Amino acid sequence: QNELFMISFIGELQEIPTDYALISAYPNPFNPITTVEYSIPQDSNISIEVYDINGRMVSQLVNEYKQAGFYETSFDAKDEPSGLYFIKLVSGEYQNTQKVMLVK
Repeated sequence: QNELFMISFIGELQEIPTDYALISAYPNPFNPITTVEYSIPQDSNISIEVYDINGRMVSQLVNEYKQAGFYETSFDAKDEPSGLYFIKLVSGEYQNTQKVMLVK
């Protein structure tokens, strides 16, 4: 019984990232959904927001406390017009922004 528990436990171990990263969204350009991957090296509050070309926030994809690890979320822009959008990840002092293009 202990051996089964250990095998199950070992299978759940995950690699912890060493740096914050907002990994390239894919597909990009997209229509109407793009996937955003990101990593966080320590447990922290994470915010991922999407802004249009005029600086208006059009979506908040993530706003919660997360454990260190690798994650992904999706931006569904079916109600937004074609154009350039900015995905911004913020965690404490760390910030990163990437551009994505919605083509309908």
